[in-house]
Amino acid sequence: MITEIQVNKPEPILVFKKLNYLKHGIETSSTIKGLTEGKPIHIKEFYSDGIRLLKDLHQYLKRILPNTSYLEQNAYRAEYHKLSNLILLEIVDQKLCAKKSPSIGWLKMFYPENNHFFLTFPQIQGLNSAWQWYKNGVSIPVLRNKMHPYYGTYFPTRFEHLVLFDNWLKRYTGLKKSAIEVGIGCGVLSLQMVQHNFQKVYATDINPNAIFGLKEFMGTSKLSRKIELDVAHLFGKWEKQTELIVFNPPWMPKSHDLESIDRAIYYNKTLFLDFFIAAKKRLLPEGKLVLIFSNLAQITNVTSKHPIEIELAEGNRFQLEKCLKKSVKTASSKTKRNQYWRSSEEVELWILTHI
Repeated sequence: MITEIQVNKPEPILVFKKLNYLKHGIETSSTIKGLTEGKPIHIKEFYSDGIRLLKDLHQYLKRILPNTSYLEQNAYRAEYHKLSNLILLEIVDQKLCAKKSPSIGWLKMFYPENNHFFLTFPQIQGLNSAWQWYKNGVSIPVLRNKMHPYYGTYFPTRFEHLVLFDNWLKRYTGLKKSAIEVGIGCGVLSLQMVQHNFQKVYATDINPNAIFGLKEFMGTSKLSRKIELDVAHLFGKWEKQTELIVFNPPWMPKSHDLESIDRAIYYNKTLFLDFFIAAKKRLLPEGKLVLIFSNLAQITNVTSKHPIEIELAEGNRFQLEKCLKKSVKTASSKTKRNQYWRSSEEVELWILTHI
């Protein structure tokens, strides 16, 4: 039952003392100093005061922190995350109190009985963006219809890897009775497989929001009979062997404690070994194991190790049939971070078979 899935959502903050607040139009340097000392600040008058404070916080951090290399940018984002989450907004009767705040449907959906609490400004920004994507939909080039990604669910903003997979599916000549996708996210890869006439896709995700959102999206349509879902790590309850296993794993090694949605981006030390051991048992003798990956961790000098290459060299489970690659487009001119590495980034489609 969809109602039995407990989704992740921002935890309400209860405040029992009067908070300092940022007065409208007042210069922010003393407020930022307070943030660095761990003092929370209440955005009480206008929502735009919070936007202005965040902008000034960025300017402050740019003056004191390097922000060029990939690792420096991670450190910068970590400090920004810590300080910006001391900026609080008040919610009463599922509405933001600050004037000219956005209307966010998640507040009624997630907190129907909680009439007075606070959330951090970045949490509200995340809820607001997610509400717009959910309400208006997101166009994905390889799909016929818009996606409506649920809050806290990863969805792609770049599409080279999806095009690579779609082109491979067009040339795929094997059986199409069933497939398994590990880590379905918002469902794009599974929907691609259905579009290419796979009769049944069994999918998992460790993130309950992904499964809840897809169940809601599919409803009782034909799609809901073609894609079966399980909230679980790796293969979950899907034990039966299949002709195709698809996995778009995280592309970067874990370097910090992960929030739920970060698990779509960063992998821990045992993920790939655990996956390949489990996949060996579930892939039919003539089946294909397809992994979508990137050279991002290598070109940003985060690691020199490539987990799929390590498996092929040491695992004695699978052999390489083919590895397809596609260059990634340069970063948008709207992207503020220096993404110099994008010129040499490639997405990879690895097709493996049993040894």
